[in-house]
Amino acid sequence: MLSRSRAVRLLVAVLAALVALFVVPAGPAWAHNSLRSASPAKDATLPSAPSELTLEFLQRLDPTFTTIVLTDAAKRKVPTGDPVVAGARSTVKVSVTLPNGTYTVAYRVVSVDGHPVQGSYPFTVADPSVAAAPTSTTAQGASPSAAAAAEPDRRPAAGVLVGGGALAGLAVVATSLLWRRSARRRP
Repeated sequence: MLSRSRAVRLLVAVLAALVALFVVPAGPAWAHNSLRSASPAKDATLPSAPSELTLEFLQRLDPTFTTIVLTDAAKRKVPTGDPVVAGARSTVKVSVTLPNGTYTVAYRVVSVDGHPVQGSYPFTVADPSVAAAPTSTTAQGASPSAAAAAEPDRRPAAGVLVGGGALAGLAVVATSLLWRRSARRRP
């Protein structure tokens, strides 16, 4: 049988473990992939059009589930080659010469933990020797894949939810067992 003081210490230890699980920042093994660097860089103004886009992430990429989409200011998809993945880096060749204007790079990748990561960022081409790109405020030419890649996934990882639920359940069971034991001891 546990003494009342040992039971209280055990309960405090379980609760402290639960608090630590949700308060302490996730380490690298739990962290989801994210964009480390890009060329062209976010919000960059380039004096000439890039011939390729390179995105480097924190973790290795799955080539099967890597998508990079380039759109112009009118949200029309710009032709690019298929992504070439090497470890944590993915590169696409731009199939056309980009006229001056603002462009958006949208990406969707699957990280090592299987979690999809997506985002987007703009850059501008401002080559003094090239005409400006046509602009439009409508998104009639936007592709569904570009829109999907631009919208970030904000769902929590299933493993964190399952682990947190299991620990919370364990805390409830431990608390009820301790209260039962202390209730039996009372005259």
